[in-house]
Amino acid sequence: MTKSDIPFDMVVVGATGDLGRRKLLPALYFLHKYGEISPKGRIFAVSRQKGTRETFLELAAASSKRHIAPDELNPQDWESFTKRLDYVTVDATDGATYQPLSEKLADRQNRVRVFYLATSPNLYGAISRAIHDAGLITPKSRIVLEKPIGTDLQSATAINSSVGEVFGEDQIFRIDHYLGKETVQNLMALRFGNILFEPMWRSEHIDHVQITVAETLGVEGRGGYYDKSGALRDMVQNHLLQLLCLTAMEPPARLEQDAIREEKIKVLRALRPFSLEEIEQKTVRGSYRLGAIAGETVPGYLDEPDVDEKSTTETFVALKAEIENWRWAGVPFYLRTGKRMGHRVSEIIIQFKQVPHQLFKSRTRAIQPNRLVIRLQPDEAIKLGLMTKRPGPRMILEREELNLNLADRPGAHTFQAYERLLLDVIRGVTTLFMHRTEVEAAWTWVEQILEGWQELGGRPRSYNSGTWGPPKSIALLERDGRSWYEHIVDLER
Repeated sequence: MTKSDIPFDMVVVGATGDLGRRKLLPALYFLHKYGEISPKGRIFAVSRQKGTRETFLELAAASSKRHIAPDELNPQDWESFTKRLDYVTVDATDGATYQPLSEKLADRQNRVRVFYLATSPNLYGAISRAIHDAGLITPKSRIVLEKPIGTDLQSATAINSSVGEVFGEDQIFRIDHYLGKETVQNLMALRFGNILFEPMWRSEHIDHVQITVAETLGVEGRGGYYDKSGALRDMVQNHLLQLLCLTAMEPPARLEQDAIREEKIKVLRALRPFSLEEIEQKTVRGSYRLGAIAGETVPGYLDEPDVDEKSTTETFVALKAEIENWRWAGVPFYLRTGKRMGHRVSEIIIQFKQVPHQLFKSRTRAIQPNRLVIRLQPDEAIKLGLMTKRPGPRMILEREELNLNLADRPGAHTFQAYERLLLDVIRGVTTLFMHRTEVEAAWTWVEQILEGWQELGGRPRSYNSGTWGPPKSIALLERDGRSWYEHIVDLER
C-alpha cells in the first residue's frame, strides 16, 4: 500500500448502523493510527438519528472496544483519531436537510469528497439525487456503494442508472470487500509475477477449481432482509463470481484498472449458460435446520426471527460452472457457499491433474496430484501440496505442503480489506472495484438460475447446522469422480 497525503472529506451515510460501527470506523482508525491517510482528512458521520458530535463519539468509543483488539486500541491514537470525527443529523434522501453538512463542507471544494453509502441499496438512487440537489457534488467527489447492487438484473440496472444520472462512472466505487483481502492480491502476484504458475494455469494441467465461502453464523437478526435475498444473490452474484474472475481471467496488458476490468468482464461473458435440465443437475440449494455449532445448539433457518415459516429461500448453494474459452474448456469450477457450515473458511482450490506416468507405484500408496490452496479466511495463507521423499534410506514418497502463512509475517501491520479499499477510494484507484458492466454481466448469469429454480419449484434441501450442506452437494462432485476439499482435516493440521 502507498500512504496518501491527499486531503479529503469522507461522509459516511448511515454511520451509526452495523456496517459503520463494525467495519468502517475500525478501518478508518487503523488508517489513521498507521499514518496512511492525510492529517487533513475529516470524517463526517451522517444519520437521521438525532444526536450531537459528543453522543456519536460515545457510541464510537463503545463500539471500538468490541471491534478493535485491545492491544491495537491505543488511547492516544483513539483520542487523536476522534479529532477527525464529526456528526451531522440528515435525512439522507431529502436534499433540503443537508444544509448543516453543506455548511461544514463549505470552502473545501478542492478536496477529495467521498460519500460512503452504508445504507440499504434501494436508497442509493434517492440519496444520490439528494446529494446532487443539496449542491454537494464537486469534480473530486466519489460515491461508494456496498453490495448487493439490486436483487436481479432489472433492479441492478435501475440502481446503476439512477446513481449514474448524478455521478460519472469513474466516480462510482462499487465495493466488494473480498477483493481487498491480502490473499486475493497475492493471487494476482502469484499468477502474473512468477513464471512458475502461469504456463500451468490452463486446462492442459488443471483438473478443476473449487471456490468455497462458508460461514458458521446464521442470519444473525437479519432474517427479514435475508429471506428476500438468499445465498445466490447475497454471495454468489458478487463474492464468488469475483473470485472466479480473478482466478480465471487472462493476464491484463497493464496493471491498470480498465485493463483488469476488461479481462474480468470477458470471464463473466464466457460463463456457460444453464439449460433448465442443467440447473436441476448442476446446482444445489439448501436450507439449514436445527444443529450444533461449536457444541451449542442453534435453530434452523425457518425458526429464525422474521423468516417466513414457509420460506423457500436458500441458505446454501453449490454449483458447477464452466467457462467457454480456449484456456478453460473442460475445466469445471465448483462454487459453494452457505450459512451454519462446519467451519468458517473462504478459499480457492486449484487442483492440478495427475502425473502422466506413475513412476513410483511401488514406493507410495498413491501419487497425489499437486494442489494449490489460496485461503482468504480465517487465516490468510497460500499452500502448495507436493510429493516429496520421506527421510530415510528408502525411496518412499509422501505429501508435504509449502505453507506461506501471511499472518506469520513479522513487523508491519496486516491491512484488512476495508482499510485497503477505503485508501484506494481516497486515492481514486478503481482497480479493486466493480464496473457497472461487471455487475450487470454477473446478474445476467445468476438470474437464469433464479428463474430456473422458480420454474422447477420445490424447496431447498435441508442440511444440519454444523455440516457441509445437503448430501446432493457431495454428489455434485462425486458423479465427476471428484470430491470437495477436506476442510476439517486440513484446518486441524
